[in-house]
Amino acid sequence: MRYSILLLFLSSCLSMQLSGQNTLQSAINQLSKDKMLKHAGLGFCAIDVEANTVIAQHNQDLGLIPASSLKTITTATALGVLGDDYRYETRLEYDGKITSDGTLKGNLYITGQGDPTLGSNDMKGVKSFEELMNELSRSIHKAGIQCIDGYIVGDASYFETAATGRTWIWEDMGNYYGGGTHGLNINENLYYIHFQLSPSLDKGPKVKRVSPEIPNLELLNELTSAGAKSGDNAYIFGAPYTNERYIRGTLPIGKKEFKIKGSIPEPALFTAWHLSKALQLQNIQNEGGITTQRQLELQNQASNNKRTKIYSVKSPKLSDIVERANIKSVNLYCESLLKTMGSVKLKRGTTEAGLEVVKKYWSDRGIGTESLIIKDGSGLSPRNAVSTKQFASILRKIAKDKKTYKSFNASLSVAAESGSLQNMFKGTTAAGKLRAKSGYMEAVRSYTGYTETKSGKLVAFSIIANNYIGSAGDMRRKIEKVMAAIAELP
Repeated sequence: MRYSILLLFLSSCLSMQLSGQNTLQSAINQLSKDKMLKHAGLGFCAIDVEANTVIAQHNQDLGLIPASSLKTITTATALGVLGDDYRYETRLEYDGKITSDGTLKGNLYITGQGDPTLGSNDMKGVKSFEELMNELSRSIHKAGIQCIDGYIVGDASYFETAATGRTWIWEDMGNYYGGGTHGLNINENLYYIHFQLSPSLDKGPKVKRVSPEIPNLELLNELTSAGAKSGDNAYIFGAPYTNERYIRGTLPIGKKEFKIKGSIPEPALFTAWHLSKALQLQNIQNEGGITTQRQLELQNQASNNKRTKIYSVKSPKLSDIVERANIKSVNLYCESLLKTMGSVKLKRGTTEAGLEVVKKYWSDRGIGTESLIIKDGSGLSPRNAVSTKQFASILRKIAKDKKTYKSFNASLSVAAESGSLQNMFKGTTAAGKLRAKSGYMEAVRSYTGYTETKSGKLVAFSIIANNYIGSAGDMRRKIEKVMAAIAELP
């Protein structure tokens, strides 16, 4: 009798589990037949973390453009390779010597190590751009320097000169999110263009000012006006190291000021210029002018003299950088992390070296990388392709890694609570339990993360839709139903 009751109980549990799995499979099957996805690519994979079994799937091996969901791979690898407590250092240095009258017979350098948070106005625990410039100038004064005979040099040579990804599109690179990363980053490599909106459609908005100021920046304003509720449809076109910027698209009609964010053409030169201005307030003269290490090397004027450190700035620890990178989806942070891994492990601060490190890291952990097509660290390239099974498998490995899981999991948006999931899953079982990184670009929607089931099982999942028809909002809401069904599993 007891044996029969036990069999009945086990059979009942298995039936409930299979029923839940069938419900999830039905949800993804139903989505795959939606008219929005008639000509689209859709992938889905959900893996039980403990059992390492696929719970439900659809085209799980199909390589798809992930957009910003790719940041999960970059940030998790960085935590594993560099460690939670890794910190960047930016140094203020000089070569030559300081004479008795306070003259620096040599160059002053601000030398970067790729810190993406330096001078950020949005990263907690970091001196703002203005505070940083004041602190650096005070440190130079404290070192006894009253006059600089040589250059003030912005040194970004820790990374390669190629700031942006090779396969990034022209429409992105002049905007703040497409500026790439340099060996010396500052103020998250962004500036604001302030416009006075036009009250009527027959005239375009006018440029009022730029902040912070960028020397020699040339703005060619081709914007036109659109309806009052049309929003920001303005794009800045321009490449790294060039000062000419075309502004195209539309801004809404109105009477107020409107601002958009652009990418600083050369952060190292920008930093040197603003440091020179801050030194003027300390009555410190700069006789030699400003330049960059890149320019000195091009002109064969780079010095090999030993440098003396005056001051250094340490970044927040890596776990904090990863949290902002994922929750706020900051491209700069992930591109910096990628090149940093290349520099630390392979002594090459390049995108290609970083990608070598990423692929080897996951290959060593049993993840097949032959079909892992990644061109950058942030997901901005339309040439990236990752399958949902690869994503879910990587996330399962992370969940089993005690060294990285806590920090990584804390960097994901929480359903109905934070980040890109703040306004999703309200009133559902997934609220507060599902964590994910979202990805979005034109005709691409993706979500990759974890959720707990009703019984507390942890599930790693990924869902990606490419080339769907219709609005991004409608696609998000339909994907949301599938993700909510994972949390409903027994």
